[in-house]
Amino acid sequence: MSESSAEAVAAVASATGAAGNWRRATGLAGAAIGVVAAGAAAGVAIERLTVGRGMRKKARLALDSAGPYGSLRGVPGTATAEDGTELYYEVDDVDPEAVPALGPRRRRLFGRKAPAPVTVVFSHGYCLSQDSWHFQRAALRGVVRTVHWDQRSHGRSGRGVQQVRDGVPVSIDQLGRDLKAVIDAAVPTGPIVLVGHSMGGMTVMALADQYPELVRDRVVAVALVGTSSGRLGEVNFGLPVAGVNAVRRVLPGVLKALGQQAALVEKGRRATADLFAGVIKRYSFASRDVDPAVARFAERMIEGTPIDVVAEFYPAFTDHDKTGALEHFAQLPVLVLAGIGDLVTPSEHSEAIADLLPDAELVLVPDAGHLVMLEHPEVVTDRLADLLTRAGAVPAGATVGGYGSTSSSAQPG
Repeated sequence: MSESSAEAVAAVASATGAAGNWRRATGLAGAAIGVVAAGAAAGVAIERLTVGRGMRKKARLALDSAGPYGSLRGVPGTATAEDGTELYYEVDDVDPEAVPALGPRRRRLFGRKAPAPVTVVFSHGYCLSQDSWHFQRAALRGVVRTVHWDQRSHGRSGRGVQQVRDGVPVSIDQLGRDLKAVIDAAVPTGPIVLVGHSMGGMTVMALADQYPELVRDRVVAVALVGTSSGRLGEVNFGLPVAGVNAVRRVLPGVLKALGQQAALVEKGRRATADLFAGVIKRYSFASRDVDPAVARFAERMIEGTPIDVVAEFYPAFTDHDKTGALEHFAQLPVLVLAGIGDLVTPSEHSEAIADLLPDAELVLVPDAGHLVMLEHPEVVTDRLADLLTRAGAVPAGATVGGYGSTSSSAQPG
């Protein structure tokens, strides 16, 4: 263990009152530090922090009070999942007079007159919330109808009923059925564009796998951002081979133990927020000059995911394999986009998806990590706007709203 890793473990041990049991503290700290980074493995080496803890705390409070990110709200609604879980969503509507002329695919699907405008449904990733699409939501407001929802046990949605009541593990298939429930409630008619980041992309694939007729009859385009169709068990999270193999052996058991001691672990996370911040930044972004307010925004979303929820969801990724579901997107306009520096779902996974969808647009964004839509929003939004134009969701030549850049090194992919 590196010196900086030892410091992290010692801090958590002190916070939890477990300094006398070094082995137990080491296991809890290593797992907590790793899994909180939105899917990162436990036991990573933490860079030495040179700014005083008090100064970092004041900086976080200042950014929390000043940052506008995640403040956009729409018309709220709830959908009920098959197990009774309440799924929260918000709708941003547009003026019906602004609906564009029908594109060729929409004419083919709906005749000369569409029954409803295109709706873009955004699905977020693990340990995040619908607010992770802040920049894209701001840019598309007034341009196209959008739905943003929180996955079960995330954001404003309710805790998974089957998980809490029955101890049933979360599955990606279940998330696909959750998305279907949201579509039924928020978009009962009309054409749909599906957009998913990370776990949200996997959710979109699970929807297609279970409801191919929905894709065939109503989906007019798909965007898969920083996601994977399978083989996530082979990801090394930027760790040495020996280290990641050790993590894979012990992590399931450690996560189960963490979920059973949620209150203790949450206390430790709060006490060592400065240490978590370094890990979160490493696994969220690749560029060095990300806006500190954006980095803090991402940190807040991940911090807001209870450790027992982190533990509930993690095993589902190892089992995830939706490669076969991609065939349902073969005849659609598809955008596959990833950050080249993504350590959580490496860009090679996006390339593998694009290989199976040869007509898809593949965009690899340099100097970008897992949260590419926050790190380089201008690239993601431009490519998404182009996809919507190709799908006939917005008129050719339409302009989206301002969305800015969170990194001076942002470059088009």
